[in-house]
Amino acid sequence: MRYMMTYDLMETARNTNQWLGATARSMASYPMFSAMPNPALDWMAAWGEVTERTFERMAARPDWGIRTFTCDDGKDHLVDIETVVERPFGDLIHFKVTGRAEQPRKVLLVAPMSGHYATLLRSTVQSLIVNCEVYVTDWHNARDIPVSAGKFDIEDYTLYLVDFLREMGPDTHVVAVCQPVPLALAATAYLAEQDPAAQPSSLTLIGGPVDPDAAPTEVTDFGRRVTMGQLEKSVIQRVGFKYPGVGRLVYPGLLQLSSFISMNTERHSKAFTDQIQRAAKGETSDHDAHNRFYDEYLAVMDMPAEFYLSTVERIFKTREIALNEFSIDGHKVDFGKITDVAVKTVEGANDDISAPGQCIAALDLCTGLDDSRKASHVEPGAGHYGIFAGRSWRNNIRPLVIDFMDANSRKSKAKGKRKAANKNTAA
Repeated sequence: MRYMMTYDLMETARNTNQWLGATARSMASYPMFSAMPNPALDWMAAWGEVTERTFERMAARPDWGIRTFTCDDGKDHLVDIETVVERPFGDLIHFKVTGRAEQPRKVLLVAPMSGHYATLLRSTVQSLIVNCEVYVTDWHNARDIPVSAGKFDIEDYTLYLVDFLREMGPDTHVVAVCQPVPLALAATAYLAEQDPAAQPSSLTLIGGPVDPDAAPTEVTDFGRRVTMGQLEKSVIQRVGFKYPGVGRLVYPGLLQLSSFISMNTERHSKAFTDQIQRAAKGETSDHDAHNRFYDEYLAVMDMPAEFYLSTVERIFKTREIALNEFSIDGHKVDFGKITDVAVKTVEGANDDISAPGQCIAALDLCTGLDDSRKASHVEPGAGHYGIFAGRSWRNNIRPLVIDFMDANSRKSKAKGKRKAANKNTAA
């Protein structure tokens, strides 16, 4: 039962802070106090409101919030989220727009398992659903998965992607974001050898650590500083009695959140101080800019311990992907076997998590792929979040990705209409 006590202690601290916020808000908002206005009470109520919401979100699973879509006929059509493949650690879901003809592009959006839910890609889904059939890997919170479901490491993650691609069929366009980029590349190479007919048409890799040493960041430096023994001892805990996954070894989402916040402590502190001041003035709402961002940012999930540890060891420390030495179930994956899948990399010039150079390394690994089917793009001024969900994605990157998909669709290829890859083809 080692570390179960510390897991429950973190949950108790979260509950306590949520309760303190709710108590402060309730007491300072007592109707009788309105007869004698006091700025201190207004500030206390505002502090309580922001604090309660902040700590409440840490244990909540966000909703996708994509309920309707306006089609070309000018009517709003319902969006049904269908589960296509259901697995213990994650599902393949489809955003089906009812009453709309099937769209020409079938896209698998591979969400990261890095502490946040797949809903972090909500705006990405909304932008792609316009003219694509969008499928997403919806990973589950490890604290809700019984120990009887077994382990889940980066090899299992990769095999999940392989199964999802087999289910979707060959004319699929994969868009992998952040952490799963090297594993999406590995799944494609695995299919190239084991089941070529199930390979996707194109693979777009956005801001992921294919070769972490290509451009060191604070994230890669941390991976180098600590030993695996230190890491396991300091961050791995057992799920407490409150959840179905009681006893499962995990990297807790609350610990991951604390590391996220520590990277930009001053900016987050200012954001919450400003929000408290706005709340005291009555200028806040459920859907203001602060709440929209932090409702998602603060909603964290636990990762299976074996997945987190194998990611650090095999992706960052021993660099198995970068050195083309990755294996799955004893089978060595060879990236040079990718010969019929167009590959595009996207990086942000100001990305401080996966810096420019880490992702484009994927193109050098694909030695069997013709240069005409490789492309790359570095978005000026864009940070990590912006390259898949911000203005840079909507205005600049998404059109390039759609063009890349169209240029390399197997349907167009079969009709003899395949265009050349993007003008920014990598050499």
